[in-house]
Amino acid sequence: MSKTKENLLAAFAGESQANRKYLAFAKQADDEGLPQVAKLFRAVAEAETIHAHAHLRNAGKVGSTLENLQDAESGEIFEFTKMYPEMIKEAESENAGKEAKYFSWVGAVEEAHSKLYRKAVEAAGKPAATDYYVCAVCGYTHEGPSDADCPVCGAAAKAFYKVA
Repeated sequence: MSKTKENLLAAFAGESQANRKYLAFAKQADDEGLPQVAKLFRAVAEAETIHAHAHLRNAGKVGSTLENLQDAESGEIFEFTKMYPEMIKEAESENAGKEAKYFSWVGAVEEAHSKLYRKAVEAAGKPAATDYYVCAVCGYTHEGPSDADCPVCGAAAKAFYKVA
């Protein structure tokens, strides 16, 4: 891989992290009653998203929708089979039980995500129309509305929100 491509991917990672960080900062500013600062954080987060998307495209990492679904599925599988199990072990070895439990939740959520991507791949990138709902506590994602509590973290059904 060329140094330029490595730099594009590093820049993508940095801009992506900045976006998420600034959105977390915006939420904190909102919680503290500072809407103008929150608005500033959200505006810059949007700019960082523009940068991240351009870096990813320029690195040649955006393919066809079917290729993107397969890539996303592969990434989720890696996370729940390798990445999070290793993080859980490390957290447990450091007596970080809260973090180990959280990593366990996220791993279960990533497995659910991989299944949703697999379903879309099997439908040749054209899955049936449905709404997706996300648990605001752990990120578990499912198709269609449900009155059930979250199967991963146990949050009440009202914790789910529909993704536009």
